[in-house]
Amino acid sequence: MATFKTRGTCSREINFELDENNIITKVEFIGGCRGNLSGISKLVCGEKAETVIEKLQGTVCKGTTSCPDQLAIALKNHLAKSE
Repeated sequence: MATFKTRGTCSREINFELDENNIITKVEFIGGCRGNLSGISKLVCGEKAETVIEKLQGTVCKGTTSCPDQLAIALKNHLAKSE
């Protein structure tokens, strides 16, 4: 389980797991809009991390970043560390 401390969002933290093929197996947002973030978690599970990064990166809320954007950043950082 990887943990990412978010910045600039209502959620405080994202916990996630990837399998050996970089498929997202679990995503849990701590804090934030429970319904929306639960929905995002369900939508991205089973998807390749690279695909989710492409789709969510740059999504903004309140002008700067968003919980989906923070998930993309978390995944991108995790993949970079794994290389």
